[in-house]
Amino acid sequence: MSTDDGDRTPGLARRDVLEIRDGVASPLHDRLAEEVPVAIRCNGEEVAVMMASPADLEDFAHGFALTELGVGIGGLASVDVQALLEGIQLDMHTREPLPTRAPDDRARALPGRSGCGICGHRRLEDVIRRPTEVGQGAVIEVGALDAALRALEKRQPLNAATGAIHAAGWADRTGGMRLVREDVGRHNALDKLIGAMGRAGIEAADGFVLVTSRASYEMVAKTAVAGIPMLAAMSAPTALAVDLSRRSGMTLVGFTRVGRHVVYSHPHRLEHAMTDQS
Repeated sequence: MSTDDGDRTPGLARRDVLEIRDGVASPLHDRLAEEVPVAIRCNGEEVAVMMASPADLEDFAHGFALTELGVGIGGLASVDVQALLEGIQLDMHTREPLPTRAPDDRARALPGRSGCGICGHRRLEDVIRRPTEVGQGAVIEVGALDAALRALEKRQPLNAATGAIHAAGWADRTGGMRLVREDVGRHNALDKLIGAMGRAGIEAADGFVLVTSRASYEMVAKTAVAGIPMLAAMSAPTALAVDLSRRSGMTLVGFTRVGRHVVYSHPHRLEHAMTDQS
């Protein structure tokens, strides 16, 4: 079968498939989500190999540098993206040297899967990070969540084409969706969004992040590191994510749907239309 990718869109691949419907077989062209290995290097040092969508990789570099290496926004002097036969190499160079670390204290010297945020960590304390305290942040009206949900649905072209992509979006306090990034990995999508926010000079305290995935502990940790005071997820949080959000002062919302949301921590940032006293 053909693997023609002539109409190249980053993140999309086209393959010939056979659809069987009501016993009738029909050849079709299907669009699939690309998943490629991205080798990340920082100042010449191998840091990680992540499975990711090959789009918005400079945003990914800036977000990953912040949430995984502690390199602040603006701390990268350059990012070089190079396509190789085996995948993509992402070379980051910092303006200041990274803190010296022991050989067994490097971030991720092993491959990372697209659906896993901790693959490659070697020590327990590398996995469960101490939560970063977030600032006060803005008060968000419940209606802003509904508006952000509706807007995010319209800004996921890769997922619309494939049905296999996560998205992370940044909305202002009114629910206006200002930035969206997509990736096969939920944490990669969030890193891309955080990197894009930093490059655009967006003030993290002025809104909230909405993700199409579950809220795992790492999604909370990355959001906190970026100084974002509220994370809303379309699916469920884990118990550890709730614990970390409470300790970091973050508002965590799960099962986000139009007209219904479950608030797991610090509800003071979310205006309630009324309180059910029954």
